Amino acid sequence: MESGPLIAREAYLGDENFYVSYEGVDGTVYAGGNWASRIDLGVVQENADGSYAGPYILPLAYRKHERWADMPATSIEPRLLSDSQWGRFRAQLFEAILPRTERAGIVMHFGNDDYFLFYNDDDQFESRLLLDKPAEFSIQERINFGDFMRRGLPQLEKFLHSESVAERRIVFSTGDTGAYSLPFLYVNLDLPIAVFVRLGGASGSRRAAEPGTRFLQSAAHVTQSHLGGLMIRPVSSLFRLMFIATDAAVETVRPTWLATLEQQPLPPLANNPGMDLASWEVSLDQLTGRSATRGTITYLIDGEEYFTRLIDALIAARESILIRTYIFDNDDFAKKVGTLLRRRSIEGVEVNILLDGLGTIIATGEQHESMPEDYTAPESVRMFLEKDSGINVRQVANPWLVAGDHVKTTIIDNSIAFTGGMNIGREYRYIWHDMMVEVEGPVVDVLNREFHDAWALAGPMGDVGYLLHKMKPDPELSTLGGDPMRVLFTRPGNAEIFRAQLAAIRNARQYIYIENAYFTDDAMLFELAKARRRGVDVRVILPLVGNHGPINRSNVLAANAMLEHGIRVFLYPGMSHIKVAVVDGWACFGSANWDKLSFRSNRELNLASSHPPVVKELLERVFEKDFSAAFELIEPFPRRWSDHLSEIFADYLL
Repeated sequence: MESGPLIAREAYLGDENFYVSYEGVDGTVYAGGNWASRIDLGVVQENADGSYAGPYILPLAYRKHERWADMPATSIEPRLLSDSQWGRFRAQLFEAILPRTERAGIVMHFGNDDYFLFYNDDDQFESRLLLDKPAEFSIQERINFGDFMRRGLPQLEKFLHSESVAERRIVFSTGDTGAYSLPFLYVNLDLPIAVFVRLGGASGSRRAAEPGTRFLQSAAHVTQSHLGGLMIRPVSSLFRLMFIATDAAVETVRPTWLATLEQQPLPPLANNPGMDLASWEVSLDQLTGRSATRGTITYLIDGEEYFTRLIDALIAARESILIRTYIFDNDDFAKKVGTLLRRRSIEGVEVNILLDGLGTIIATGEQHESMPEDYTAPESVRMFLEKDSGINVRQVANPWLVAGDHVKTTIIDNSIAFTGGMNIGREYRYIWHDMMVEVEGPVVDVLNREFHDAWALAGPMGDVGYLLHKMKPDPELSTLGGDPMRVLFTRPGNAEIFRAQLAAIRNARQYIYIENAYFTDDAMLFELAKARRRGVDVRVILPLVGNHGPINRSNVLAANAMLEHGIRVFLYPGMSHIKVAVVDGWACFGSANWDKLSFRSNRELNLASSHPPVVKELLERVFEKDFSAAFELIEPFPRRWSDHLSEIFADYLL
């Protein structure tokens, strides 16, 4: 592997391949690769609106000491610029875009990595991976590659003019070294387009956990959940079984079929005022048996926004990091987060991680086509997190296989918390549409107490440890600090999230907006149809393509039924994992899906609020944007005879 800076000596661009020779520690090397299979110039040229495709990173497919034998007869030869010229341009560029605020910088999202760019205390420019950001520096701005191009191209034009470079196609030697370095940058100012050339790393294979390993892990976890788990958690395990069985029997015979509504005419939308929110909040006090708490909410939409903020908070943590998640994946992104957590634990921060056993084991066996080449995943997430670190990991047992801990919360120094729908994995960071919220104030105390309840139950003392923890007096919660909000739960024997949303639908007078990927609960579907027949504007956003085959087919039946009963159905382009409902100015969002598992079997946690600014921002940032991005279903989906089997499977097993 080349260890010193690589200096380009020749560069050529053919119709499909690129060629670059450079001087390295081993002398002259002739390298190259294919660009046409990775870059669609037609798409690049269509971006006449000022947007930019990319970033493009092309790997060097080969490196040899013999000159190329397959050079095309005609090719483009760009102007070569040195690493010293690159250094001068980079200094000029970042002088223009970086804040001069003391101890502040910007995050640049570049491919699969996030970089923190800043001027250090010696006023020298530095670029670090976000995971290595100095804790005392703040993030002033986030920019993506398109922002970088918009700001960088005028600076490049200015720089080339100062260097008397007239060519429009150039190649910089960047001086970047080491495995996976980016030693060369090609820029075509006429398109415009920027392409980095990447040096390969050590050989390896892109894979998830081996199927055999995953099977053994699953079998061991199931055995522990039903043998060892029953020994230390007999009360909670048997209670959960009784509740699941009773609920399944009741739901089987409950007359919620939509057919009972088919004889009723479909009225036009009513021009009614929404429900009385003050009275509604009083009824929620009665439904839950407790009053609302308070706190401040910051919405974090999609992985770029959320994980940038989360990583910044993990780096800044001084005392404790408490993570509760359904899935902690073993892909490249989750591994980066895990590495950061290991480092923080070694630095003296208490790090406790609570995983759902089956959720994590099953997820680590899935293949992700978008993962980078040469990545080898750790076979056991728990072993990876605990090895050479001070992290404490506990896995939630899954008695009877249909009950899990689906809550996602991260609590930092007992002062701020994150909660919502995102697990820790690459799809949540890069691919799916999802939402988390950051909260401060007394609501954090509620989430903190809930974490420690679950932590005690998952511990070696099981039910006894949980009981002892519950016997401790709750701390006095301040009534000050933020806006009114409440925490809602699904727990064994207490379908609180279901009952609250069901009551909201029954009280709705004006509108009901829902976005959820897993829409399989017949009782809720029945109530939505009844609300529409009262003249309520009911709209539902489903993902065009979900992540579970049976759920996708079950959603087909749900979408067709809603369409038939006057409910507007919107299909989000891609996978939306957001779990949000707004009913007449009352918002409910968090981890709970609209299925029987989330409503009755799993442990779930949602936040709810009627505070107008909180609801207004949610409507603007989620529903207005997603209604605009989605397309409305106007004709029923074609049905398959097997869809009803998929619905039964989805109702009780997914």
